Amino acid sequence: MLKQELLDKCEDFIQQKTTALHNAMQGLKQDLENESKSSAGDKFETGREMINIEWNKLSNQLQQYEQMKSVIKRINVQTDSNIVKAGSIIFTENANYFISIPAGELIVEDTKFYAIGSKAPVATAMLGKTENDSYTFNQQEVLIKKII
Repeated sequence: MLKQELLDKCEDFIQQKTTALHNAMQGLKQDLENESKSSAGDKFETGREMINIEWNKLSNQLQQYEQMKSVIKRINVQTDSNIVKAGSIIFTENANYFISIPAGELIVEDTKFYAIGSKAPVATAMLGKTENDSYTFNQQEVLIKKII
């Protein structure tokens, strides 16, 4: 089923990103331990602060991916809709979209889809539309051919 395959690819995207973040955080933890063993004074404090800033940045990114996970869990692959909403697959004359999370380009069954969040500008232009409706994006009129 196409929707399930796209959902699986989005889950894989999140898993890859969270694994990379966890690895980076583990590296920072080791850097912090090495920093506390090696130096003293201002250089030590600056090094620790830089590590803490990076740690906080990675923690925030991790939190965003956790939020994406909860969005994915709310998508029901069993239901199709004739109205564009979260979880819809939209075929247009220009591109194909999966309204889910911002995971970028996904290829399923030799077809290219763009996984986008429901707050993405192109998604907000499409939300609530039905098949054969048009929406305007980047000053261009785009026809919705099919919605799953």
